[in-house]
Amino acid sequence: MARRRIHPLQSEGADEERGVSDIHIPLDRERIIQAVLYLLREEGLGSISMRKIADSLGVKAASLYYHVKDKEQLMHLLADQISSDVSFPDESLYWQEQLREWALDFRLALHRYRDAISIMSATMAGSPKRLAHIEFLYRLFAQSGFSDPHIPWFASMIKNYIYSFVDEENRLMARAAPVEPSDKNEETPAARMQSLSAEQYPHFVRLLPFTTAVNWDEEFLFGLKVLIDGFEAQRK
Repeated sequence: MARRRIHPLQSEGADEERGVSDIHIPLDRERIIQAVLYLLREEGLGSISMRKIADSLGVKAASLYYHVKDKEQLMHLLADQISSDVSFPDESLYWQEQLREWALDFRLALHRYRDAISIMSATMAGSPKRLAHIEFLYRLFAQSGFSDPHIPWFASMIKNYIYSFVDEENRLMARAAPVEPSDKNEETPAARMQSLSAEQYPHFVRLLPFTTAVNWDEEFLFGLKVLIDGFEAQRK
């Protein structure tokens, strides 16, 4: 029988955000996903377990398995949730503009969910929601005159560019967050780079202002343009 877990220091508002404010609300897959998304945002993917999900919903872990087979299926459902946040562009646009808009929206969707890259990379794209995006890319390239053997490669290249860019973006932004050094005399990474010898690393030191002052949006668009221009050069 469903049981509500008591959180003495937790407000009703927090309960409602997790979808556990009423024990009479039937447990279903959508409610489970919402609870997982809450845990994902608060604690990250590594902390999520079926037991913790059940605990947050105030039910026994066995109750979850009626709706979700295991954690692997849960990962696929999370990947579906991310994929459904990516919209498809207007088909009347030229293929470069469609690809650009799709990539921009995909990047935004990945930023909405903590650990999104890990979720997407750990799951195969076999669901209708994810296959719809592959079909979009294949159709776009095919109708734009690209050769069949190259189309899966191009689709993979654009996906990998978005994944790797967002992953790097997240890691570098996390590193850039202010952290109190454990040793007050410890040199920060920025200070270490500034103290490098221009004689030993002339190009690195000269380009350091462009390396440390990152405009993520501008860099993403530039890389995307380089990639799309490269695709165009391969068009038959």
